[in-house]
Amino acid sequence: MFYTYRGYLAPPEYPELVIDDIKKRALHRTKIIEGQLRGIEKMIENEDYCVDIITLSLAVQKSLGSLNKLLVENHLRTHVTDMYEAGGGERDAAVAELIRIFELSNNRG
Repeated sequence: MFYTYRGYLAPPEYPELVIDDIKKRALHRTKIIEGQLRGIEKMIENEDYCVDIITLSLAVQKSLGSLNKLLVENHLRTHVTDMYEAGGGERDAAVAELIRIFELSNNRG
């Protein structure tokens, strides 16, 4: 049986919630994003050229996209796989989660 974790269905026991390699890569990506954001802050404080700030801001957006890709991969390889194998309502919940993520990714702007 699955339980609710932060509004989502999740099985009571997972050998790993985040795959080690994906966790390492995701944490590395967050460090890069953190540095990029600090760079944007300094550029704004220094009143740097707007196009340069926008360029770095766009790089942050691309980095966030890469982070999201890693997180979706982890979710598919762990939670969704287990939920799908469980069948029934858990399978339906997995599909609903993926649709929600898809809709969120297409509604940003």
